[in-house]
Parts: sequence; C-alpha cells; structure tokens
Amino acid sequence: MNTTPHNQPNHRPTLAEVAAVAGVSHQTVSRVINSYPGVRPATRERVQDAVRKLGYRRNTAARSLVTRESRLIGVIAIGSFLYGPTSTLSSIERAARDNGYMTLLATMKDAEEADLNQAIGQCLERSVDILILIANREVWVHFASKLDLDIPVILVGPRAANQVNHICISVDQTRGAEMAIEHLHSLGHRYVGILPGPQDWVDAQQRLSGALDTCARLGITADVYEGDWTGEAGHKVGIAVSELPSSKRPTAIFACNDQMALGALSAFNETGISVPKDISIIGFDDVPDSRYYSPALTTIRQDFETLGSRVISTALSLLRGEETGAELVPPSISVRESSAFPQTN
Repeated sequence: MNTTPHNQPNHRPTLAEVAAVAGVSHQTVSRVINSYPGVRPATRERVQDAVRKLGYRRNTAARSLVTRESRLIGVIAIGSFLYGPTSTLSSIERAARDNGYMTLLATMKDAEEADLNQAIGQCLERSVDILILIANREVWVHFASKLDLDIPVILVGPRAANQVNHICISVDQTRGAEMAIEHLHSLGHRYVGILPGPQDWVDAQQRLSGALDTCARLGITADVYEGDWTGEAGHKVGIAVSELPSSKRPTAIFACNDQMALGALSAFNETGISVPKDISIIGFDDVPDSRYYSPALTTIRQDFETLGSRVISTALSLLRGEETGAELVPPSISVRESSAFPQTN
C-alpha cells in the first residue's frame, strides 16, 4: 500500500510535493499558482496538472500572516434581487477571482443603517483588505459618506451630489438616458412618456434628469409617470396610456429599466396597441431576455463586465497605495424592433 504523505487521509499537499510531482523547483510552482509571467507554457501545464492531481490548495491563512493581506474583498449590496445589482455583484466577484481574491458578500433588502453597520463589522472581523459598497440608494450614499475606516472603501453606483468622501465607479446613467431620448428624437418623436425608477435610487434620479434635460434641449414634450422598477408598474402605466385618445398619447415611452418596459409591452398587447406602429418603447439595462421580447426591445446597455473589472482594478491600485479616481463606464444602445418612426412622420 502506498503511504506517501499526499495519499494519506487528511494530509494537505504542500508546495514541495507539487514541485516533486511536476519535476520543477518550488519557486516555479509558486510563480505558476500566483499567475506570474516567465514560465514556459509546457512547464506551466505540468505544474497545473500536478496541482490538480494532488488537490493542492494555497494556505491563505499562512500567507496572510506573512503579507498582512487576507486577499479577501468585502462586498455589501442592497436591492440585489434586481438585475442591475445582481449583474454588478457577479462581475465584481468574477473579476476578483481572476485576480486571486475571494469576496465576502453581504446582501440586504432594506436600507437600514444598523444592518449596514453590522455587515461592515462582520467584514472587518474577517480582515478584508478593502470594502466595496454597491450603493444605489440615496440613503446608503448618505450612510457611506460618514464612514471612516482604516481600509479603502469604494462605492459602486452613481456619485450623489453630497458624496465626496469615497471613490465612486458606475455606468454613466445620465448619458444612457440622453442616448435613449436622442434615439427617439432621431426617429422623429416629439412627444415622449418617461417611466422612471423610484426616486430614492440615485440611478433613477440621474436617468430621469438626463432624460428631461435632453427633452428640453431637443424640444421634446415629456410626460413623467410613476415607476418602481417592476413590471407591474410598467403594466399600470401602459394601461393608462392605452386609455388616452390617440391625439393625446405620447408616440414613444422611455422606460428606465427593462422590467417596466416589459410590463408596458404586455399592457399594449392586451389593449390592441401595436408596438412600434402605434407607440415606440425603449428600455434601460439590456437584460439577456430583452432581445426575445415581442417585439425585441430597443434598450440602453450597461456593460457590467467592464464595470466589475474597473472596480477590482481600482481596488488593487488602492491596495498598492496608488492614486486613483472615480470612473464612469460608457453605456451603449441596442437598437431592435420596439422603436420606429411615429405614424405622423
């Protein structure tokens, strides 16, 4: 029976054992598992095969004693059941993992300061190297402005007017709304209905202000409805718009997220209003299923992959003591079948 250490129950394979199996030095193994350059592809593959064969795992606890780094990133989010926060979380976690970091995640439904402080305390107890707050709600931005921690803090979300204490990184919400209205204007729409998100969300505030400012600049008449990010809100507004005489009905709707756009599409389908023949619709987010709506939804795309990468690259720069600032990730527009020239054109 083979009783070499790495075959014994409960034995944790060591760097030296990986080196022996791969036929390389322990320094080479270290370079491979830490993703350093300068290792030949064939050698790298041999080391990776040995790592898999032995089931080697880095001892992060021992490493942290030497480097005083936990390689843990604390991430706290509110409203993570919605597409935007969920996609942001996923992109940050993936980018962190690609850079050799693990994320310690706390999510909560309501924006209570006591819950935020508890989550921050739990992150600090686990010695996270940096704290990332996905702070879309206005009240969270206010809470965050009062934080004074010994580790760097990054806010992921639009910068609020009173937010000056921490670095903010987000998709450019204002520009996204401008692009939506500019697209409708280019098609000939001069009367637009705007379906905003809840105004205690900074994202919603910036999308609404961006849309209204662009309407004013381009000479577009705008009606503003009441929305809350849900398909139910979009459906309610869609029914109300359907009941208007055609002469008093906007020729296009800008829904400030795709869920509300879907609700409005459903309402128009129920009431016999044809999209885009009778009314155009444009959403915001470009959720994966938006291309399969009927008709396929024109929408503003948020690049969450780039957002996550920039958040983590900024975090690593801060940990290295480098100067870095806030960044806006540019949005883009996905033009599909739900927007067209108005009938009067």
